Amino acid sequence: MNGLISKKAEQLLSSVDVLIVDDNQFMRKVVRNILMNIGIKTVHEAADGLAGLEHIRVHAPDIVILDWEMPMLNGAEMLRIVRNPKSFPVPDVPIIMLTSHLERWRVMEATRLGVHEFVAKPISGKALLERIISIIVKPRPMVHLDGYYGPEPRKLLVEPRLRARGISAPANVA
Repeated sequence: MNGLISKKAEQLLSSVDVLIVDDNQFMRKVVRNILMNIGIKTVHEAADGLAGLEHIRVHAPDIVILDWEMPMLNGAEMLRIVRNPKSFPVPDVPIIMLTSHLERWRVMEATRLGVHEFVAKPISGKALLERIISIIVKPRPMVHLDGYYGPEPRKLLVEPRLRARGISAPANVA
């Protein structure tokens, strides 16, 4: 994996503090091993959403990798709590939703709730590395728009071509 990234990226990754929030112990172990193999040295785990919230409050990790389906407090509920700057002390933490539940409505809901990245299980080291590098190298500013608090939505890649044809795309499309 290290052949895929530059020395500078390796240095950045080695200083990143990641929290994995997943109720499945085996999945936490798999993700931990992937993170260690891509050069991340500091990895913490939480077995449920409540423990994840507490860890974020106390330790303020650089990135959170969050499962969707968990007992007590699922990933969407946890994301909703974290992205409330009025009541949560660390609302800007980048969050990667990692789930095997890939229905379109879940992707849309996670985006609406302010997730930075959405990744499918089973996860590959390359996919996780790409998402983490994207968060570190090209951080999106946090915005507060019409009840949404989260990373600034990405612009459509086709937007320049649409403008060339005289068609305008919405500015806030994720």
